[in-house]
Amino acid sequence: MANPPGTRAGGPAASLAAETDRLMACIHCGFCLDACPTYTRAGDESDSPRGRIYLMRAVAEGRIPADSAAFRLHLDRCLGCRACEPVCPSGVEYGFLLERGRDAIANAGGIPLLERMLLATFGSPVLNTIAGFLARLVRGSGLAGLIRRVAPARFARLRIAAAMLEASRPWNGPQAPQGGNSAGGDAPGGDVTGGGAPDGGRGGQRVTVFDGCVQKTLFSRVNDATADVLRYNGHTIVNVGGQRCCGALHAHAGALAGARSLARRNLDAFAPFVSGADEDRVDAIIVNAAGCGAMMKQYGALFEGQPEHELASAVAERVRDSAMFLAEHGVRPGRPVALKVAWDSPCHLVHGQRAGDAPLEMLRAAVPGLEVIPVPHADECCGGAGIHGLTHASDSQGILADKVAEVRSVGADMAVTANPGCIMQIGAGLRLSGDRTPVVHPIEVVGWSCRP
Repeated sequence: MANPPGTRAGGPAASLAAETDRLMACIHCGFCLDACPTYTRAGDESDSPRGRIYLMRAVAEGRIPADSAAFRLHLDRCLGCRACEPVCPSGVEYGFLLERGRDAIANAGGIPLLERMLLATFGSPVLNTIAGFLARLVRGSGLAGLIRRVAPARFARLRIAAAMLEASRPWNGPQAPQGGNSAGGDAPGGDVTGGGAPDGGRGGQRVTVFDGCVQKTLFSRVNDATADVLRYNGHTIVNVGGQRCCGALHAHAGALAGARSLARRNLDAFAPFVSGADEDRVDAIIVNAAGCGAMMKQYGALFEGQPEHELASAVAERVRDSAMFLAEHGVRPGRPVALKVAWDSPCHLVHGQRAGDAPLEMLRAAVPGLEVIPVPHADECCGGAGIHGLTHASDSQGILADKVAEVRSVGADMAVTANPGCIMQIGAGLRLSGDRTPVVHPIEVVGWSCRP
């Protein structure tokens, strides 16, 4: 029997058609509906997880083409927040399927120009370094804030981009860090820094810190703070060179070939430290960006049926969110930090990694005097969703407005969340509403506490 159109070997929907079992796991029960931020706002069945899965099945079976306008529209609107996964009684792997659906769209009709440009920048170390330098220049000069204030309303995307960049600035408050030692960069593999168990006798772990792309260029202070806190808690850091972007943004956009290419570079970089000689191995790969951590934990699934699968699975098994790792191994309290903070949980931490409470546990154990209050609906998406908040700005603004109102309702000194995209999205929303409340990473707060 002939394969349906688009599902033949090499056809645009081939990767989706290969996932019949995963698609059929959805029993259309509707438990996902109330968890989906696009469905609860639009009320359109096609903008719900089960509606999108129905469309994916139609494409996989050849009943509609992968370049169908409706298929692209409704999958484009999805935030990929994966809030549907924890409530699904059938264990549908929605995030996995969404990426295969978008891969079918990309193969059939291509990826829009703005997304291609952003993905090319993040995927290239040279372009990422150049873009990062220019972004820091615009941010540090105050030009980002000026653009946000004076750009006409018809340039809404430019205003949002400027506000996001402005929101990435370090917060120079009374407890702000002064200096710090970086664990990132392209240091030769195997360089070791720090170590020794802290007071209390806990055995330190041998770990490495994932550099990231946005973290390395715009949030290097977060990598610095991660290294400082790990050392303070007695862990030894091994610097691993040759790292690349994790590939999450490429996978979310449907560029699975690009995601695998980047992932392979990371597998090459980490291979000696997960499957090499015993004395070279690390106990954990620490990731401080929720989206990167969720992606790297799926490296095994990304390489299903491919020669890299075993190594990819070994790398994935060692990936730990920074807060999860510290909560698991115990946290040494630092000095008091008298601040009231509003906590918002990144989707790929609470839904993707099922570790939404780890930062709360870490902050409350590590920072005396800190008042931590989860914002209302802290587990709901802010609308950032990787680059979605920029490429689909009009779709995400209502969701962002709700999140900003919830953050402001806490009346905190600052907001805290554990993903660079969420920091920039929520920070941009606050600034565009006239509120300059800073948004920082939780590991920064712990870093302020543990520094002399």
